[in-house]
Amino acid sequence: MKTLFIIRHAKSSWKDTSIRDLDRPLNPRGLRDAPTMGERLFNANHKADLMISSPAKRAIHTAQIIAQKTGYQPTQILKEASIYGANSQQMIELICKTNIEVDTLFIFGHNPSFTYLAEELSNESFGNIPTCGIVALQFPFDQWEYCSRGTAELLFYDYPKNK
Repeated sequence: MKTLFIIRHAKSSWKDTSIRDLDRPLNPRGLRDAPTMGERLFNANHKADLMISSPAKRAIHTAQIIAQKTGYQPTQILKEASIYGANSQQMIELICKTNIEVDTLFIFGHNPSFTYLAEELSNESFGNIPTCGIVALQFPFDQWEYCSRGTAELLFYDYPKNK
């Protein structure tokens, strides 16, 4: 079985409007929420075999914080340019290319594509995954290439304000 963690980046700052979107940093709430969610994953014994992130600063920083909290080496996070601005179908295509040896994949990126991706894969309705929200999905097969609409089962959905 394969397990996918769809993780939206933590809350970012809009304070400086001169910064391009890719370079927006996490704001204080994001810097508080990302460690919290990483600790929740660690406490539930969820660990990634591979982490892939959008190249956006806010996504990479979220991935690094969660990596540190869960025991994944932050320097091993793969940056994937196609995640930034991808639609759900492009995300499915990316997931399908994951090495068969990876059983647990964490991906870090953006809405609206991450909400659409989670909904398409699981046939569940999330409405809007909030910042630093996590949707964990399990697939009943051993090859990522079979990942497609409606093939996943929801393991859990969590977000910072879900106490």
